[in-house]
Amino acid sequence: MKCRHCGTVLDHVFLDLGFAPPSNAYLTAQQLHAPEVTLPLRLFVCDSCWLVQTEDFSRPEELFDFNYAYYSSTSKTWLAHAQAYAQKVTELFGLNSNSFVVEIASNDGYLLRNFLIPGIPCLGIEPTKGTAEVAEKLGIPVLKEFFNSEVARNLAEKKKADLIIGNNVYAHVPDINDFTVGMRELLSEHGVITLEFPHFLQLIENNQFDTVYHEHFSYLSLHTVGCIFRQAGLRIWHVEQLATHGGSLRVFGCHENDSRQETPAAEAILRAEKDAGLRNLDTYRQFQSRAETIKHDLLRFLLEQKRAGKKIAAYGAAAKGNTLLNYAGIKPDLLPYVCDAAPSKQGKFLPGSHIPILPPAALIERQPDFVLILPWNIATEIREQNASVGEWGGKFVTAIPRLEILG
Repeated sequence: MKCRHCGTVLDHVFLDLGFAPPSNAYLTAQQLHAPEVTLPLRLFVCDSCWLVQTEDFSRPEELFDFNYAYYSSTSKTWLAHAQAYAQKVTELFGLNSNSFVVEIASNDGYLLRNFLIPGIPCLGIEPTKGTAEVAEKLGIPVLKEFFNSEVARNLAEKKKADLIIGNNVYAHVPDINDFTVGMRELLSEHGVITLEFPHFLQLIENNQFDTVYHEHFSYLSLHTVGCIFRQAGLRIWHVEQLATHGGSLRVFGCHENDSRQETPAAEAILRAEKDAGLRNLDTYRQFQSRAETIKHDLLRFLLEQKRAGKKIAAYGAAAKGNTLLNYAGIKPDLLPYVCDAAPSKQGKFLPGSHIPILPPAALIERQPDFVLILPWNIATEIREQNASVGEWGGKFVTAIPRLEILG
């Protein structure tokens, strides 16, 4: 296997989580009786450009189909984040009725509706038909295709984009070079690209191995993204650090010959990456044992509570939770159910573990002693929405970056 970006032969395994099904492949009751596909979940690191990447076993059309169950609008925190972003860039770049905004992986319209309301022309590109149809009902035009350079050139013949947005999609594309070329092809002469993605530095420093799943083909540092942009004829002129998804970067890109001045923001991030050893193989060799420690601590906790006769539940049928549960081998005997606010997931079962997904009302009905929050990145929101858990003495628990009882 060769590096997706620079073509270097990959010899260094960063993390091996065994075998797991695609983490958004939720199951119906009927599907529980059929064979379930599992694939190796293993990451390599390139010692040339330092791109961390999954082993090639799956195709995007198999992972992002009509039944894809992630709907961005489920999280109020994420909706607020999207609204604040739209207001900021509209003012910053003077977007108006003459502008054209394109979002790649527009999901259910969670973001573009903020441009639609003030009359800024926009287009969503979204291959998962279920989410795209939700966006279309809001009045957002959607192209139901995977974005690549060919799609970009076809769109550019009609109109180029003044703003291209990609929130948590850059890591999901297998051909990251072609995807980046596509953004260049679609971008107007003085247009701007903004991409948000989980910062690999946070994964390393905060043990976020549960963010590893087949849908994430790449794990990105600013250093590596800068390399990919430069090869495609683009450059990063500004960077912001975000709290979303456990710590993300928002990079601002433009054509390489654009007159925009580069801000000093990137320099500090690149220095932090280097100081953390992101360009040192020893850093990657040491990570596997940290993931194993988290697995063992969680299993020990669940076993102790079961022996003590305590009732346990989980909250948030998130992809990251599926990675953690499948890596740890946790089944319904230790974790009987998980609650989730998304109607698209309720009544189904988690892939691999086959833990049933119930509505949040089940917490009040069953009054568990402990609630394991699987999407730890929105733990505060979940605790606020389910404050009644404390009324019967229940406590919340997170496993990442370490096992912690939150009260």
